[in-house]
Amino acid sequence: MIITHIILKNWRNFRTVDVSLRDRVFLVGPNASGKSNFLDSLRFLRDLAKDGGGLQKAVRDRGGLSKIRCLYARRYPDVEIEVRLSENELVEPTWRYGVGIKQRKGGQNEPILSYERVWKNGEQLINRPDAEDERDELRLTQTYLEQINANAEFREVSKFLESILYLHLVPQLLRYPEAFSGPGIQDDPFGRNFLERVIRTPEKTRRSRLRKIEDALKIAVPQLKQLTDVKDEMGIPHLEAVYEHWRPGAGKQREDQFSDGTLRLIGLLWSLLESNSLLLLEEPELSLNSGITAKLPSLIHRLQKSRKRQVMLSTHSADLLSDEGIGGEEVLLMTPTSEGTKVEVASSIQEIRDLLDGGLTIADAALPRATPSQVEQLSLLK
Repeated sequence: MIITHIILKNWRNFRTVDVSLRDRVFLVGPNASGKSNFLDSLRFLRDLAKDGGGLQKAVRDRGGLSKIRCLYARRYPDVEIEVRLSENELVEPTWRYGVGIKQRKGGQNEPILSYERVWKNGEQLINRPDAEDERDELRLTQTYLEQINANAEFREVSKFLESILYLHLVPQLLRYPEAFSGPGIQDDPFGRNFLERVIRTPEKTRRSRLRKIEDALKIAVPQLKQLTDVKDEMGIPHLEAVYEHWRPGAGKQREDQFSDGTLRLIGLLWSLLESNSLLLLEEPELSLNSGITAKLPSLIHRLQKSRKRQVMLSTHSADLLSDEGIGGEEVLLMTPTSEGTKVEVASSIQEIRDLLDGGLTIADAALPRATPSQVEQLSLLK
């Protein structure tokens, strides 16, 4: 199942978003235009549905509703998210899930539902607030999505949202997890416990994935071979590989000796192989050679096609967006305005569509619009 449409109102720096999505989505825009915030709207839905999560925690983890609500909201302050789910982008959506959130007046001013609505095949199953909510307003502090005894009719939606994966692997966290004290972040989005995630995978599956990753690394990192997982004398998991060099006996290295690019590529490949759920990626090109970056769209396409999964990623990379297989309907262009960030499907913009029809790539047709208009002034700073 994939998300074929998303509507946002007053979410972060978006006053309103209403766009269709494909099974690959590339988010393009200047710095601070809202690419991460767009992805976070889907992480928010995941946090609503996740065991141990729910509305109160999801909002609290983001600093409260005032931090989530768009600064341009003005007289209509409610935050709203709606997604439509289908087996693929070519058929009508099976499910629609929408949630509106506002701040409760009085007391602790906790977030409550202004509404929660669910449709299946056009028939509305849930429409809150209902009569019981009217009698007891505290019920509106929780969504049905997060309640097992209330989401039976649409548990398929809950399971889908709960399974969403997000990755923005930080190599230093993976190399030296013990150096970063304090509790980890839920779902480990930055890879602090990535190796534990690998080692918890059943051995047969783990070995199969590592072999596939090794095959890719042999191409991207020519001297590397024999990627495997090991445990040290303290039982701590590690990744280990052999690097061939001029000495007769090749040397073994562990993850603390791997380059940033190697670690990020391992994390990316593992995540692509890990499940069939929606995968959210932040700038996967970071630390990678430009030649490798240019092959990421086709690699993602091949790996996701067999799994029928959806991948959404943010990027600034001209190399990545130079792939001729990326269509304008797969790209969301984000443009900051005086009324919040505007989000458009690239192919809906006539000028971009004409350039693509003329044979240009997304990098040539759309990426220049993501460049700050006064960027040349940077070179004049003293």
